[in-house]
Amino acid sequence: MVNTEVQHVVDVNADAPIEVTGEVPKHYPMGFAEFVVVIAAIMALNPLAMDMMLPALPNIASSFHIDAANRLQMVLSSFMIGFGVGQFLIGPLSDSFGRRPVLLGGMVLYAIASVLAIAAPSFEMLLLARALEGLGTSATRVIATSIVRDCYAGRRMASVVSLAMMVFIAVPVVAPSFGQAVMLMVHWRGIFAVLMAYGIVALLWSLFRLPETLPASERKAFAIPQVLDAYRQTLTNRQTLGYALAAGGVQGALFGFVFCSQQVFTGIYQLGPYFPLAFAAIAVGVAVAGFLNARLVGRIGMRVMSHSALVGFVVVAAIMYVAAKLQILPLPLFMALAALMMFSFGLMIANFTALAMEPQGHIAGTASSLYGSITTLLGIGIGAVIGQDYNGTLVPFATGFLLCTLATLAVVAITEKGRLFRPHHHPIA
Repeated sequence: MVNTEVQHVVDVNADAPIEVTGEVPKHYPMGFAEFVVVIAAIMALNPLAMDMMLPALPNIASSFHIDAANRLQMVLSSFMIGFGVGQFLIGPLSDSFGRRPVLLGGMVLYAIASVLAIAAPSFEMLLLARALEGLGTSATRVIATSIVRDCYAGRRMASVVSLAMMVFIAVPVVAPSFGQAVMLMVHWRGIFAVLMAYGIVALLWSLFRLPETLPASERKAFAIPQVLDAYRQTLTNRQTLGYALAAGGVQGALFGFVFCSQQVFTGIYQLGPYFPLAFAAIAVGVAVAGFLNARLVGRIGMRVMSHSALVGFVVVAAIMYVAAKLQILPLPLFMALAALMMFSFGLMIANFTALAMEPQGHIAGTASSLYGSITTLLGIGIGAVIGQDYNGTLVPFATGFLLCTLATLAVVAITEKGRLFRPHHHPIA
């Protein structure tokens, strides 16, 4: 493998265009297109394992004799808890031992957990398998972000993340329908066989094509004091912490929607087996947002894009809350508002991630790890509260959605010291 590294010329303006020079990119022998696709493919392990299970929840309840509908949400939340907790160590490990061994190890764990889920004799064992699956995908998500940060910075990084997200976010659009199709042919456990097969394909692709992007000269010894110091640097950086909390807030709204979506569409709107189609129609908004962001962020800037989307997020949440309270939320209106919610989320999340990671190039793995843990666990905590409050109406979700958006807007305003919608002339320290 050629070891020539990309040299980043980073402007002091974190939101300025980034020029990248050098003979060979760090992701050689991959070209740019293959690099984006493989990053999206390994990132997609997480949403695929999450969303393919949605149509299977009633079947799982029947198999394990689960009477409480809200308890079934644990099939989703246990996966995300494993995902959130696992990220604490993934980053420091990859900063010490390189990206490849930790990434490949996570994929192996994911495949083993899928086998355990296929054979799970009880609901509790299934939840354990789901937590282990989440733990395995924590490596794929954290290291994918770290690899992108190894190779790119600034708006170029945001563009790469957006292109990957466009593929990555397309997964929730098709995953529930794919899960429904699998169950038409086999038992719900067949979904885990599909997940295992996909994980093995991604593992082999990464094994043979994805190079190590963290040179030995840039690795850090794995020592608790150094890890804690890297955590301190991450948590004391205003921009990183602020956008991590903001991303956690918007993910809380999204998780709340996902956790109770099956109950909403089949219980309130009586869609039955057509639920995956409705979910897919709504999720298209995120994919469209990813495409637009990738095309526009280089010209408009991360802050303008994400702050405008956040204001739109607040407006959508307010409309949904009023409509839910007045009990005038028919399916077409709910679908439109939910699609706008997803569209706004898609514009925010890639830019929030890029803004949070921008000051952390020297500790990208650890920073990405802590960022992922903060956003995921915060989102899971908020989403679980919203999901468990489901009472057969949309009022609990609409209320939680509005509170999340208002809190996120406040966090971003504080982070930017009130200067929204415009690039900063210097990094935030």
